[in-house]
Amino acid sequence: MSHTIETGRIVIVGAGLGALYAALELAPRPVLIVSPETLGQGASSAWAQGGVAAAMAATDSAEAHAADTIGAGAGTVDAEVAAMVTKAAREHIIDLTDKGTPFDRTPDGGYVMSLEAAHTAPRVVRVKGDQAGARIMETLIAAVRAAPSVQVCERSMATGLEVTDGRVTGVHVRAADRESGTVLLRAPAVLLAGGGSGGLYAVTTNPPRIRGQVIGLAARAGAVIADAEFVQFHPTAMDVGEDPAPLATEALRGEGAHLVNNRGERFMLALDPRAELAPRDIVARGIFAETQAGRRPALDTRAAIGAAILTRFPVVAEACQRNAIDPVTETIPVACAAHYHMGGIATDKSGRASLKGLWVCGEAASTGLHGANRLASNGLLEALVYARLAARDIAAEVAPTDAPEAALTFPKGGHDSFSEASMTALRQIMTDHVGVLRDAAGLCTALTGIARLEARESQSQTFANMTATATLIAAAAFDRRESRGGHYRTDYPDADPAQAERSHLTLAEALAIRARCEETQT
Repeated sequence: MSHTIETGRIVIVGAGLGALYAALELAPRPVLIVSPETLGQGASSAWAQGGVAAAMAATDSAEAHAADTIGAGAGTVDAEVAAMVTKAAREHIIDLTDKGTPFDRTPDGGYVMSLEAAHTAPRVVRVKGDQAGARIMETLIAAVRAAPSVQVCERSMATGLEVTDGRVTGVHVRAADRESGTVLLRAPAVLLAGGGSGGLYAVTTNPPRIRGQVIGLAARAGAVIADAEFVQFHPTAMDVGEDPAPLATEALRGEGAHLVNNRGERFMLALDPRAELAPRDIVARGIFAETQAGRRPALDTRAAIGAAILTRFPVVAEACQRNAIDPVTETIPVACAAHYHMGGIATDKSGRASLKGLWVCGEAASTGLHGANRLASNGLLEALVYARLAARDIAAEVAPTDAPEAALTFPKGGHDSFSEASMTALRQIMTDHVGVLRDAAGLCTALTGIARLEARESQSQTFANMTATATLIAAAAFDRRESRGGHYRTDYPDADPAQAERSHLTLAEALAIRARCEETQT
């Protein structure tokens, strides 16, 4: 069952930092936010422990920040995008401060700047050590709740886009917490800000719902996807059996914490001169190798931070307490976890996707900022910058209206469920074959396995969105016959200068790669 609502409102899919910031930027234009959960409860933004990278110190510069971004991105960062985003960082920090975000400040009123991996200077603005994402989200949620132009439809989930003559004209939405029919929300513009794809992996730091659905629904509508193969695995997720895995923030290593194995050896010293502060892909491979060799890796904060971890990093301390670990006297077991997707829906410098009428910001977008390996704490910054760019571009195209709130009620009779066994199997396939280490045979195995699961759950649009994104990641990884940044091929372990460019792939092209794999395996 389905019915259509002509909203007259700009529809924003997602409820994280990018979605909320864009909704406020669009005011007084009427906006409808489609949020799968109560605001703030299911967004990766609220879980971000690090902070926002911005050159706020007098001794730092946007140019140095851009250079670090390009360096970490392993040869595929769009230099113009890096320059633009890092230059805009300061104004966004000031704007968030003006909105009430309680950033950590020095006694003389400056911002406390923290050092994170691959930055050449301390330039991460944070809140109470490891609570930046949550506190920024609280500030924006309060502003959105008070904004008369913003309607929030909670516990609602987008499942597809309506495309008319090459232009996105609406979003198919259904209830997120029960079976229902769908509603087609017709809109003058659609902004996708619905997160990344970390939950497609068995071990992830992402909220439970973040499983590539928004990237997948855009791909199924025909949007071009860029850099899909580049997935960042956070080296130091806590290996305690929780799903999602709690994060032992990178700031701990910035403060001097060491990685050790169960023999007490600092294994990163032999792998990179920067040791624990090497780029994340290098640290992730080091940790993964120790895990594979049965030398369980762990983070040792005892000497560097000691008892201060309990007050300065309360989120980490709470996760340790839940799992009967005393970080003051014990090491913290860690494992690699899918953390951030550098790839996503290809967007231009205004946040426009390849389909007319569609804009994207946040982790679902691929702007060219991150290249093959995101620089720490550039994720929230990119979401802020592109939320504003997209909002201003939409405002320039969509005339102001006085659209009333949409009466969104879902019809009965729909069916979009899928089995938990299929979801578990999909996540395991991605971890086993499209994870930290990849090769051609494993990627083909993944693609054929994804196809079988997709056929098994053919009644579910939501599952089809997930498998579309999984297919794109695996196909792009199969196509890139080299190792670069977050993409490591054991059968092509070196970087190839001829491939130092971004990838662009449609779902149709990815499915063609999948079909070739299926042929070779039959």
